[in-house]
Amino acid sequence: MFRFDSVVRYSEIDADRYMTLPAVLDILQDCCTFHSEHLEIGIDYLKEHERAWVLSAWQVVIDRYPKMGEKISAYTWPYEFKGFMGNRNFKIEDEAGNIIVYANSVWVYIDTATGRPVRVSQEVAETYQLEPPFEMETADRKIPLPDAMEEKEQIRAGRFCIDTNQHVNNSKYVMMAEEYLPEDFKVRELRVEYKKAAVLGDVIYPKVKIKDHQAVVALENEQGKPYAVVQFMEDKV
Repeated sequence: MFRFDSVVRYSEIDADRYMTLPAVLDILQDCCTFHSEHLEIGIDYLKEHERAWVLSAWQVVIDRYPKMGEKISAYTWPYEFKGFMGNRNFKIEDEAGNIIVYANSVWVYIDTATGRPVRVSQEVAETYQLEPPFEMETADRKIPLPDAMEEKEQIRAGRFCIDTNQHVNNSKYVMMAEEYLPEDFKVRELRVEYKKAAVLGDVIYPKVKIKDHQAVVALENEQGKPYAVVQFMEDKV
């Protein structure tokens, strides 16, 4: 299990001084990136071997958003490799050791020369130390689209969205989708299904449906094929 200690920064908070949802995702992403770098199978290794880990799905449960200045620790560990897929858990603890965020994620190992999935090599699989999965109710990777979704104004993927894979970064889709939530909608669980990577200059066509304490946002291309589908769930009142 890999641990990454941090402090909630001003740049990570909302108007009420709580960590934002995209900032929560960023610290989880940072944690698994630092894990791979620590094991020397990170960005440089992947580039040299023409490989990349591409996120296929998130499921993130937030019991409590940490506040500005609060000390937190993020943890991550892989629990399964199967073919070209890898599964990884996360948790964030507060200073007292309480779990305030936990997550499951599904990744695909990609040959960057062909753009196609490739079996996880024995070297990579053995370098990571598998641990038992976190005890949580795991949702299906796929998110069905509801009927009668409302079309919104198109978005163009700008340079601020792009990561080292030259794709729109995972958390940026969530940041886009979050804009369509009602102001008082407090996200307690997030699911994201990533279908096709958007790149610089791509035009994204959002469609939205909000009902019964849930919101689904499809971020699609011009042909109506989703780049990502984002599902937000809030506490029932």
